[in-house]
Amino acid sequence: MELYNTLGQKKMDFVPFTEGKVNMYTCGPTVYHYAHIGNLRTYIMEDVLEKYLRYTGYDVKRVMNITDVGHLTSDADTGDDKMVEGAKREHKTVMEIAKFYTDAFFDDCKKLNIKTPDVVEPATNCIDEFIAMVQALMDKGYAYFAGGNVYFDTSKLDEYYVFGNMNADDLDIGVREDVTEDENKRNKTDFVLWFTKSKFEDQALKWDSPWGVGYPGWHIECSAISIKHNGEHLDIHCGGVDNAFPHHTNEIAQSEAFLGHKWCGYWFHVLHLNDARGKMSKSKGEFLTVSLLEEKGYNPLVYRLFCLQSHYRKPLTFSYDSLDNAAKVYDKLIKRIGAFKAEGEVDKAKAEELDGKFREALDNDLNTSLAITALYDALKSDANDATKRYVVEKFDEVLSLDLLKGGEKGTENLDSEIEALIEKRQEARKNKDWATADRIRDELAARNIKLIDTPEGIRWEKIL
Repeated sequence: MELYNTLGQKKMDFVPFTEGKVNMYTCGPTVYHYAHIGNLRTYIMEDVLEKYLRYTGYDVKRVMNITDVGHLTSDADTGDDKMVEGAKREHKTVMEIAKFYTDAFFDDCKKLNIKTPDVVEPATNCIDEFIAMVQALMDKGYAYFAGGNVYFDTSKLDEYYVFGNMNADDLDIGVREDVTEDENKRNKTDFVLWFTKSKFEDQALKWDSPWGVGYPGWHIECSAISIKHNGEHLDIHCGGVDNAFPHHTNEIAQSEAFLGHKWCGYWFHVLHLNDARGKMSKSKGEFLTVSLLEEKGYNPLVYRLFCLQSHYRKPLTFSYDSLDNAAKVYDKLIKRIGAFKAEGEVDKAKAEELDGKFREALDNDLNTSLAITALYDALKSDANDATKRYVVEKFDEVLSLDLLKGGEKGTENLDSEIEALIEKRQEARKNKDWATADRIRDELAARNIKLIDTPEGIRWEKIL
């Protein structure tokens, strides 16, 4: 398998540190709001990577953090904490916000068939590990205390811009809106490892430390959590391309200074999802979430297919026209596969031939677009129905599109969800809330649900 490695900026043969085992780390969400579908594109592609590694026989341990403290609104280590902003916005405590949006994130992941990582660790669980790592960096001469904060000293490194596509000018004041001057820094590339109360007096979550009461910087989280669970050698670190600098750059700096050796072999970065206005974000335009797509009548797996149709290293532009096209493709796939008869013997030789084309696509830097082509080739092949069903089931271990389940996200969950909507509609009608009743009726119709009045009450059926 070849993977594009941002550390080196080229495709490289994937060779893990320990044969047969893969230690994988994913930058998790900052749980101050719902994830938008741009965020979720990254998690979908990371999910495909993990599942394909398992598909090819690797023993994978995937770790992900939950940022519930310490991620500021600026990459320059300034501005309000995003968690505090969320708490103020919704008049809740920070931990209430963290719990609600962590649950919401994993609900979205479930709808998109994104596997939960083997280890999920909130930052607030690891304060002792952060403090120990910061202290070790100070003891080794890589960090200093100034103005109430502990900073990493980048001048002690032989190389800071390890990804090769950044330079010192990127941190000049005025170049980027998130770059502001911090007079406590010895060098403009230095970054905060630990904030004390002298920085933000109104910070909601604080802990005792050798440097005063305070809280960790964002960058220290991922390094400490990965080392805690993955050990000293990490094979693949994943994240959105916007995390490459400065977040992942700073992770490498502090981790290798702490460990004394190379830390991570491969860096897997997913490019942005754009819309007509540019990079998708929570702060501009329509806030596109999985729930919103569902309200508009889309199966979340249509969005997963939409993402798989493009290579992860290419920017992907979202529009409802594009999503409609993906929905048509998905419906045709489901109908075609559903027509195969579950009878006859599987032709193992033919199945291996078709599987080889599927693997060839994904071995080529996780080319999911070609993998979808390999799926179509299998459906059009001269294999018998039993072999085609077998191959589709195998491919779906990686694609996770519910191809043999008729595209439904679990009949039991679907039934209870629809019945709850019908009950809610009945309640709205009883209260003469016609707007809500009509909205729910339209939502059900968009999902091809037909309501039928009977003497026993309302029943429903799925229109194919």
